[in-house]
Amino acid sequence: MCGIAGIYNYPCADRSSEDVVKRMLGIIRHRGPDETGILCGDGFASGSVRLSIIDISSGQQPISDESGNYWVVFNGEIFNYIELRQELIARGVKLHTQSDTEVVVQMYALYGPACLSRFNGQFAICIWDRQKREIFIARDRVGIRPVFYWNEGGRFAFCSEIKGLFTLDKVKRELRPESLAEVFTLWTTVSPNTPFKNIYELPPAHYMKVSDAGIQIQRFWSLEYPEEQDVRPRKLNDAIEEFTALLKDAVRIRLRADVPVAAYLSGGLDSSATTAFIHELEPSVLNTFSIGFSDAEFDETAYQLEAAKYFNTNHTAFSCTSAEIAENFPQTIWHSEFPILRTSPTPMLLLSRRVREQNIKVVVTGEGADEFLGGYNIFKEAKIRRFWAKDPKSKYRPLLLSKLYPYLKMMHGLNNSALKMFFGYKLSETEDPLYSHLLRWHNTSRIRSFFTEDFRNSVASHDPVAEIYPSLPSNFMKWSELSRSQYLEASIFMSNYLLSSQGDRVAMGNSVEGRYPFLDYRVIEFSASLPDNFRLNGLDEKYLLKKAMAGKIPESILKRPKQAYRAPIARSFFGTGAPDYVKDILSSDALNSVGCFDANRVEALVSKMHAGQNISEVDQMAVAGILSTQLLHEKFIRSAMPDESSFLANIRVVNI
Repeated sequence: MCGIAGIYNYPCADRSSEDVVKRMLGIIRHRGPDETGILCGDGFASGSVRLSIIDISSGQQPISDESGNYWVVFNGEIFNYIELRQELIARGVKLHTQSDTEVVVQMYALYGPACLSRFNGQFAICIWDRQKREIFIARDRVGIRPVFYWNEGGRFAFCSEIKGLFTLDKVKRELRPESLAEVFTLWTTVSPNTPFKNIYELPPAHYMKVSDAGIQIQRFWSLEYPEEQDVRPRKLNDAIEEFTALLKDAVRIRLRADVPVAAYLSGGLDSSATTAFIHELEPSVLNTFSIGFSDAEFDETAYQLEAAKYFNTNHTAFSCTSAEIAENFPQTIWHSEFPILRTSPTPMLLLSRRVREQNIKVVVTGEGADEFLGGYNIFKEAKIRRFWAKDPKSKYRPLLLSKLYPYLKMMHGLNNSALKMFFGYKLSETEDPLYSHLLRWHNTSRIRSFFTEDFRNSVASHDPVAEIYPSLPSNFMKWSELSRSQYLEASIFMSNYLLSSQGDRVAMGNSVEGRYPFLDYRVIEFSASLPDNFRLNGLDEKYLLKKAMAGKIPESILKRPKQAYRAPIARSFFGTGAPDYVKDILSSDALNSVGCFDANRVEALVSKMHAGQNISEVDQMAVAGILSTQLLHEKFIRSAMPDESSFLANIRVVNI
């Protein structure tokens, strides 16, 4: 695992290309503290900071193919590199390392961009073609590993994190108002947008070519579901057998490393399933880690400890307090580089810190199961709302919704009228392609009422939801309703929030690599092919996974009600011992200086938080969103980017 960066046709003024790339790498050195490699060529320079996991002794970057024409810097892992390596050797290719990085560049030399379809992994790749003077950059299928870029006046730069781009003197640092409107509606920006003007992400499952002729961007993989009439009937036992074999193999290849591999145990079905397969494949001592909360409303420690005991793991558990969340929230924003509407990423930052303190670099986690096997309550919610819409005057159908969110206090005791008020938004518009998510996005968009009048006017013509429709697959409406819901969740929320702010960014902030068996593209494609009732059977989520794991994980975890991973918000920032920065950054002067939020409205919200009464989920999201946006401005707009290049380790420079 690494961080990568590079420049093309970038005039360096009084600094060399090498120094410019060093500064970019220095500020992301947390992604790879072990080694640094830099490539300098004609009008191009790139580099990586390496977290040594595979072929520690000889896998230093940059690496070239046999001809010396193609040079690669690489962030990620190609889990099937051993099989691809054997294929290369059979074709007469001489390999000089045992690394997956060399396999990447040699495969590109043979197949060009078509090599991407042969990679099973999580990656951001940059390859320099000396002869063509062309850059090739690619990102994995679901966006596990990030890459951002800036392009202006024939000058181009890329980096694993936005902060690296902000070390360049010609890159302006400004928030993009339309992006804030997107975050405060969809929870994230619409790809390729980021929170900053003229800074873009390469979307997942895309590659780009950059040369003097310009930029070309191409998709190489799509998440596809069968049209309803084309869904192949399956026997449940056959599906269980095939799914189990695929998931087990996905776990197996993600255990490939020259360093110890650990696992997260959340106390839920998904992480217990991956741990069960690790235990089966490698029954030696397994290190597992979990995080609980001192606040009982959010704590799942009992289930975590039960799973650890069941698998007899070497388990490390710790409890996170609300004060620790508030204290570490600014660091979370430094790593996430996005406004966030939850504090959930912060405990994950603290968890990865504990992992790294035990000298572990790799953890296996359960992300992806909810998205592709029908685990989220939003899928059930959409199903119930469609059922209710067939008889909108029913007294009983809305009552089904009260069962979905037992962990939300605001849902307790809601009567029929209150349920209709909360869940009735656009109830009858069941033919809208975005139906399953319209209610969530509508509720989230209420936070935009905290924008100043000038800011609201500046984004009045920008409808984030309208931006989604043109990006939908051409046959989207021929998919099942559940498949459409899952596509939206995976392509918008999972990629740009879950795998970013709550995944890669906070783990790599502590030099820890996450690996996700459920996001193996073979598992994804198989799950997408399943009949709906194998994913969501009535209101029983992840039906196939539960059947597959029967007898392999604790019965109490298999049958426990679904509980979303959440962390305290209001109690973190406004309870006893809240840090001083909260008051400072929410002051009228600070708010007016940034210009996004109305100081009077925020003051009223803060008073409500201190009173501790009638605090809604929208209020909670507003607090996190306003604080994180203010912190984002403080760290990336107002403050100068630090020069960390002097801390780079084991620097290797290749001039070509």
